[in-house]
Amino acid sequence: MPENLGFIGLGSMGEPIAANLLAAGYALRVYNRTAAKAAHLAAKGATVAPTAADVASPGGIVLTMLSDDRALEAVCLAQPSFVEKLGSEGIHVSLSTISPATARRLAEHHAKYKVDYVASPVFGRPEAAAAKRLAIPFSGPAAAKKRIEPILAAISASHFDYGEDPGCANVVKLCGNFLVASAIESLAETLTLAEKNGVDKLWKANCRAKIRTARLQTRPGFQRYQSRPGNSGGGLHSDAPREFTARPLALGRRQRSPGRGLGRDIHRRSRRRRFEIGTTK
Repeated sequence: MPENLGFIGLGSMGEPIAANLLAAGYALRVYNRTAAKAAHLAAKGATVAPTAADVASPGGIVLTMLSDDRALEAVCLAQPSFVEKLGSEGIHVSLSTISPATARRLAEHHAKYKVDYVASPVFGRPEAAAAKRLAIPFSGPAAAKKRIEPILAAISASHFDYGEDPGCANVVKLCGNFLVASAIESLAETLTLAEKNGVDKLWKANCRAKIRTARLQTRPGFQRYQSRPGNSGGGLHSDAPREFTARPLALGRRQRSPGRGLGRDIHRRSRRRRFEIGTTK
């Protein structure tokens, strides 16, 4: 029989994930800072909790889908917190993309209350979440991972175990985001280089068509974070989240990664351009 779950964070990603858990037969207690966002799930059978701590039951499982490190730490370190209420044999499944350092720090905090922390950041946009097409790298204590696998299977197309270090799953997620950002920027630089050296726009149009045929630019991540049509070379959109540039760059700096120079350049360009990217000089 499915376990009773708590769920915190019902934004554009959290709401469809929680809805899929309800559809899979899980009893769900949900919390969102803006309570109105829980109404749709309440109509489907979820119980709306008055506080974040109230979603937890002793020894139970709580999933969180929050915007960033600060938001996640705020609910985990609050007094009282859902972590304290979970207590011995409790599990926290964090679906957020945060820094590996934050994940490790939170895992240490959870251990004080004998709660297992499992990092499970998701690859996918809201439409993928609704269709259960997410991909999820996850890492944490072995027994906890075994217990939550049916939950991950209910909300994703695939999930991959990256060991017991709670930071590793977030490293994998940030590396994946950096691949998307660098591929988009590389395509933009290639097309801009061609145009500035006399290649006509018809060639560029043909090139774009071939790339689309190869399905590269038809992927949701590319479609969402490419700059708007009409820009000279395209490129990474200026409103791409920090997890695509700043966070991978910080990770590379700490480890003196060979890719940190490319990450720095992409991050600087994405911050400097207000609307579109690709007009490299």
